[in-house]
Amino acid sequence: MSFFSKLRDRLTRSSSRIGEGIDDIVGEAPQATRSEAPEETGLAPAPAPGLPPMPAPVERPAEEARPGMLGRLFGRGDAAEPRRELDDGMLEELEDMLVQADMGVETALRVTANIAEGRLGRMMSSRELKGLLADEITRIMTPVARPLPIYPKKPQVVLVVGVNGSGKTTTIGKLASQFRAAGKNVVIAAGDTFRAAAVEQLQVWGRRAGVPVLTAPEGSDPASLAFDAMVQAERDGADLLMIDTAGRLQNRQDLMEELAKIVRVIRKKDPSAPHNTLLVLDATTGQNALSQVETFRKLADVSGLVMTKLDGTARGGVLVALADRFGLPIHAIGVGEQIDDLDAFDAGDFARALVGVEPR
Repeated sequence: MSFFSKLRDRLTRSSSRIGEGIDDIVGEAPQATRSEAPEETGLAPAPAPGLPPMPAPVERPAEEARPGMLGRLFGRGDAAEPRRELDDGMLEELEDMLVQADMGVETALRVTANIAEGRLGRMMSSRELKGLLADEITRIMTPVARPLPIYPKKPQVVLVVGVNGSGKTTTIGKLASQFRAAGKNVVIAAGDTFRAAAVEQLQVWGRRAGVPVLTAPEGSDPASLAFDAMVQAERDGADLLMIDTAGRLQNRQDLMEELAKIVRVIRKKDPSAPHNTLLVLDATTGQNALSQVETFRKLADVSGLVMTKLDGTARGGVLVALADRFGLPIHAIGVGEQIDDLDAFDAGDFARALVGVEPR
């Protein structure tokens, strides 16, 4: 199964929210007001003076009645797609729906404004509106869809940060395995010295990928481990050194200061390191991901993002908000626990899967 197929199949919660929301917006066109539609009384209107009376209406059998909106939606009767005029009311409904999908108010406003440009007053079908939305999301996200850069510097130090439960340790294992399969000499440093389970998890991935995992006794100074790992990786001629860190809550000042210390110590060994600082984000946290990016950028100079757990949330729109607000490279996204459930981020594939439309 291609990664796009997995993405499309596993983003169903987000795509259903957006796709069904658009269907509802288009299908539920505003009803005529009383002044626009006369009340039905069952009586024929009186003829105007000087005109012959109107003939009695001919009743049609029920099966010949004009199909209603639901009939057209489900393909019965009139095959034409339901359409609605793109006006301010429709745009407001679209904006509200995007905010509910965690795209954020500012991004939702910008997206709907761009969709409306030059199209106000046009009759739109659900299919057309979904296509426009997918195109707009693709436009926003294309500049940030960049693979993790590989530099000639050896070892290239990749510091991986994130809060508890974001999928950080698993992401390190998957990336290390993929780089190893691409012919790179990779070393992992288990810098979460406070959680034995995190070290054990990395060791499992290391054995699976054939990648050495450097550890230190529980409770050791993680900054010292990072420095020692750089020395050994350089001695071993490693291409990549991936350093795990303890999961940190951005509101715990002591833990965040410890992360800043790791960065300072790494730079004593190599002033240009870390060459990449990856922030791993959990898609299920929704808009809270924005505050995490704000905080980690200040302390660790985040250079790129990895978004995990997109298969378990209806909040996939937050990735659009992140791209629109920060413009940081999105290197990879994850949709499951297996090694091939993490892959490079593709803007077009993501946009179409998020909206629920087929690939081109």
